[in-house]
Amino acid sequence: MHPIATQKGALRIYLAAWLPVGCLLVTLLALSKRLSWTESAAVAFPLASEYAFICLPSWYLCRALPLRRTDFLRLLSVHTIAAFLSSTWWILTGKLYVLALSLIPHFATLDERYNTEVPMLLGVGILLFYLAVAVNYVMASFEAARELERLALEREILAREAELKALKAQIDPHFLFNSLNSVSSLITTDAAGARRMCLLLADFLRKSISLGAQESISLTDEVTLALNFLAIDRVRFGSRLKIEQEIDEDSKNCLVPPLLLQPLVENAVTHGIAQLIEGGTIRVRTERRGDRLRITIDNPCDPQRPPSTRKGLGLQNVRSRLAALYRAESRMDVQDADGHFRVELTLPAVLEDGTAGVSKKSPIATARP
Repeated sequence: MHPIATQKGALRIYLAAWLPVGCLLVTLLALSKRLSWTESAAVAFPLASEYAFICLPSWYLCRALPLRRTDFLRLLSVHTIAAFLSSTWWILTGKLYVLALSLIPHFATLDERYNTEVPMLLGVGILLFYLAVAVNYVMASFEAARELERLALEREILAREAELKALKAQIDPHFLFNSLNSVSSLITTDAAGARRMCLLLADFLRKSISLGAQESISLTDEVTLALNFLAIDRVRFGSRLKIEQEIDEDSKNCLVPPLLLQPLVENAVTHGIAQLIEGGTIRVRTERRGDRLRITIDNPCDPQRPPSTRKGLGLQNVRSRLAALYRAESRMDVQDADGHFRVELTLPAVLEDGTAGVSKKSPIATARP
């Protein structure tokens, strides 16, 4: 489609650009001494407006003959023929207009004097057509650059979506493997606990599948999902596993990627609580200040524990998802010192209505489930 047809107000701007051409034609016709200034204006401005529309189809000719893929001689010959034909048509239709104008007594002999201006008009028409072709090639170059930019952006978005889907797909098998092992170990020692864990697991999977299919969910739903996950492990650990949550009221409506916290709380249980005889407390804290959302997961750990043989799949998964979604606007800080393991996520605070967070000081609600 022609660019003028796709942009609002482009036709008015295009026709306005031909006003100087009309002024140039007036000057050329008047300086020939065959037409008065009034006659020149009466002829030149309608002709300039008409030629503006005659030159419009040259856009499609330029699209059919790209500069980099078309031989120069072919380009020159095709555009020269098109320029000659366009100018000839322009002069002939101009002749009809002048004949009609000659019916007015003041312009009675205008058609005879117009004929003497035909060679000059033919040359001007060819030059103007060449100019229109040059402008069209410049516009085509800008359009091609925008198209390449759009395609590159689409590829980048598709790549990020594929990466995120792959990262999210890693969560489910890893979690299910650990959960099924826990159920298996409970069956022989605590059948009722195994049944309760199965019910909690089914409920968690149903909610995670529903929420995980979305691009983003509220922080309230995400924290609830993480707590549901911890409820499954509390069947196995009992009183050894305690949970505290400090949820900033201003942060509840912030949007986050689904299942962002699940690998972190799973890591807190597996590498923290499970290795302590007395167990401990997992603390989940959220805070929004201005346009930044901060989420912290803190758990006790055994400082003398042997180094893990695994490569931290859960932590790496969260880090990769944040990098894919927010780039440099997010960060993940991990601290392991003094018997405590702490993961702090910082990301843009985007509210459910799509706006960025605004700084508001509010009390933090504390709960111990």
